[in-house]
Amino acid sequence: MAALAASGATTLVGLMVSETWAQARDRVARFFARGGDGSSTGEELQLSQQELMVAHAEQDELAGSDIEAVWRTRLRRVLLADPEAAEELRLLLAELDPNAQNDPSVSVHNSISGGVQNGPVFQGQHFSGLTFGASGAVPPEQGAGAV
Repeated sequence: MAALAASGATTLVGLMVSETWAQARDRVARFFARGGDGSSTGEELQLSQQELMVAHAEQDELAGSDIEAVWRTRLRRVLLADPEAAEELRLLLAELDPNAQNDPSVSVHNSISGGVQNGPVFQGQHFSGLTFGASGAVPPEQGAGAV
């Protein structure tokens, strides 16, 4: 549950500085309202968003981290009080987070071992359009006059 709360707080703070914040704020406030914590949550979310915008303008990373910590704690409390809220939060995050994957059950595990790596290493789930070792120059055996 701690990981879900952390993910939720990260997504929430990311949304606070996005163009979709107004829509997301209402949905998040409704999520908190399910546990009776909705009376002032909308106002608190708006205040956090305003503080976050000031922190970004002043490049104050500590203030941004503090805001995220507050919402991580609030989410964790909701999840501890009502474990069934976890699925609702997962669905909400998937709906609101534009970077969320369609299949939340997919996980990727990568490891690199065995010494020195003398080439590029890419770790992730989906890659497309990658070209390795392409300098743009045509090798002499493929250039004009090649047989």
